[in-house]
Amino acid sequence: MYYNKENVERLRQRYPEGTRIRLDQMNDDPFPVESGTLGKVDHVDDIGTLHCIFDNGRTLGVIPGVDDFHIVSEDSEQTEDEEMNMSM
Repeated sequence: MYYNKENVERLRQRYPEGTRIRLDQMNDDPFPVESGTLGKVDHVDDIGTLHCIFDNGRTLGVIPGVDDFHIVSEDSEQTEDEEMNMSM
């Protein structure tokens, strides 16, 4: 899934570097990161992929609208009520 410049900029604002996420499920990767793994956003590239560094040492791109994930509070590791299955 590719995003236009405006949508990529929205993703960059929503997921700035250091944003904590919890991966619920990777839907299209031959070697997915395990569901439930926590990580931090490193950066959002020009096509809208969130490049993440996961707590288990893996680095992998997460694609909004394809992969299932949500933001978590770094202080408490509690999840936000929002699901991040964005459709743009």
